[in-house]
Amino acid sequence: MKTYNKPSGSYISHFSNMVKSRGGINLAQGIPGFQPPQQLVEILQAVSTQPVHQYAPGVGNPDLLSIIAQKHSVNSDNLLIVQGATEGLSLVFTYLQKILGKGFAVASFEPAYESYVQLPAIFGNPYHSIPLGDGYSFNEETFVKTIKEHRVKLVFLSSPGNPFGKVWSKADVLRMVELAEELDFYLVFDAVYQELYFTQKTYVPYDITCKNLFVVDSFSKMLCITGWRIGYVLMHSSHVQGVRSVHDYIGLCAPSLLQVALAQYLAESRYGNAFVASFRERVSHSFGLLSSALTQQGFSIPSIDGGCFVWAKLPKPLTDGFQFASNLYETEMVASIPGEHFSKNFSNWVRFNVARPIADIEQAIPAIERFVKSV
Repeated sequence: MKTYNKPSGSYISHFSNMVKSRGGINLAQGIPGFQPPQQLVEILQAVSTQPVHQYAPGVGNPDLLSIIAQKHSVNSDNLLIVQGATEGLSLVFTYLQKILGKGFAVASFEPAYESYVQLPAIFGNPYHSIPLGDGYSFNEETFVKTIKEHRVKLVFLSSPGNPFGKVWSKADVLRMVELAEELDFYLVFDAVYQELYFTQKTYVPYDITCKNLFVVDSFSKMLCITGWRIGYVLMHSSHVQGVRSVHDYIGLCAPSLLQVALAQYLAESRYGNAFVASFRERVSHSFGLLSSALTQQGFSIPSIDGGCFVWAKLPKPLTDGFQFASNLYETEMVASIPGEHFSKNFSNWVRFNVARPIADIEQAIPAIERFVKSV
């Protein structure tokens, strides 16, 4: 294989930008390859003529807050609408810098989504990865050891995960919430992919009685509207004013027009249940096709319970995920993400996005097979 130089920034941006500029099949960036619900688009067109083009309330559109609160049986006063889950994660991180002081240690399970690693890097906080136990299970002893030894004050947890679509059990999640109180660290639960489970429905700890728990979610993936940037943070009442005050200066508000349209759609569509179920089915089908084909080609794939991705270990003798991804794109125009982007311990792994039209998956499978055979 030809050797390519590695970019200094995000691998996700690097590989997805190549597709955007040169074409090909984008199995790199976690962008749904489907249009949002037609009903939502029509509502957006209709409300665009209304006087909703100025700043929205900083905390969020009241109707949208009420619908989210009713859906999850929580108090709307404990919610804050933000510009996507990415802002939600960085907002909580910035707020914790304010109350804990700079330099606190951060941890997450590996392989880890890029924001969990890069936020500490940007702010100069130490980051520590937590390995999963046998069978990709929760090893409480290892978890507690990491927290205590490194004095970790913030843990990021996602379910299903990205890049590895592990769906955490209710028992494991509740135990980590308990440990957050016992060991005095903050747990940020990232629920962005919660609707994309394959068999076991995702448990999300919405009933926040723990002061050390935050839940971050968005509508980006479930409704295929990643460009709308509408998400929310759920928190204990003791943090509401503090988080909102930080949000006033670094986020201010999510787009007013989009909040109005989204609130109306959710109210009229039973929270988009039919669309979400259809999207889940399509992703699950694509996952089954690609994971089966990759396994036949010699890739090793762990048990994956949900999410948008196939997380796969390269077949022997391949060992370099970055060079694999680079050469795969250059020869077959199929973009993927090297595993080392999520952890240095996964340099021989690769991530493929399967939230794509089935035609993309069916076209990618023989292309990957040709490339693997050629090397």
